[in-house]
Amino acid sequence: MLILTCPYCGLRAEETELHPGGEAHLMRQGPGSDDPVFEDYLFNRRNPKGVHFERWRHAYGCGKWFNAARDTVTMEVFGTYPAQVPTPPADLIAHIRERRPDWTSPFAEVEA
Repeated sequence: MLILTCPYCGLRAEETELHPGGEAHLMRQGPGSDDPVFEDYLFNRRNPKGVHFERWRHAYGCGKWFNAARDTVTMEVFGTYPAQVPTPPADLIAHIRERRPDWTSPFAEVEA
């Protein structure tokens, strides 16, 4: 069972108290985009084996959305952070890299 810490209220909650929201950090595409780009935004998601960034809602707590970084193979949770940030915090990226040295970050600008 996943246990995540809400970055807003600080409560450690089991996944049964939370609601998953899919992949985090998607670049929204709207009506002005062409059809293949909009289709990609609506339907295609990464489903990596390993480190993954997800959205979660503290449904039976404060009700706020937040992001979590976890390993989809081992279920290890690397950390959580507010949903309003465009990229994961640098210290979280460093923690993931410490635990998974061979991991390639999709957030090159955080590591710079």
